[in-house]
Amino acid sequence: MNNSDGMGSDMKGYVQVYTGDGKGKTTAALGLAMRAAGAGLRVYIAQFVKGMKYAELITLARLSENITLKQYGRNCFIKNSPQEEDIRIAQEGLREVKEIMLSGNYDVVILDEANIATFYNLFSVEDLINFINEKPEGVELVITGRKADPMIIDRADLVTEMKEIKHYYKDGVQARDGIEK
Repeated sequence: MNNSDGMGSDMKGYVQVYTGDGKGKTTAALGLAMRAAGAGLRVYIAQFVKGMKYAELITLARLSENITLKQYGRNCFIKNSPQEEDIRIAQEGLREVKEIMLSGNYDVVILDEANIATFYNLFSVEDLINFINEKPEGVELVITGRKADPMIIDRADLVTEMKEIKHYYKDGVQARDGIEK
């Protein structure tokens, strides 16, 4: 890490949002994490909703000197309404990640699937806005997930929408190792 302020007194951290129904939101955030780690920045990735083992976890474990990843979800997708355990894990996770962000130990904090977590009421949009408002000046904050709330979009400095044009999933192709999982 460059100093206790994060990326350095001369580098301001911004709030980025990757949203939309297209593929690539988490992939974009992981690409940014790789770039940041290559530049010597320290990255914390919090994955909400997700508890499954994905191939990127293996790669990121090899980069653990600069990238830390923790999942705040169970080993299942939320299909309908979340269970109390889903809500508890997500809310405790958001509180933990806020402490981590405020610790000064990380330059980049990624809240993967935090938008969908608010959509499923795992934590509130207001909780996420409060998280953003407490971001230290030198920390880059990236929030991913479909269905970003308009208040989150308004608060962000950069918003990218992934738009699905065509996807082979509709032809019955399941998630493939190393490509989608």
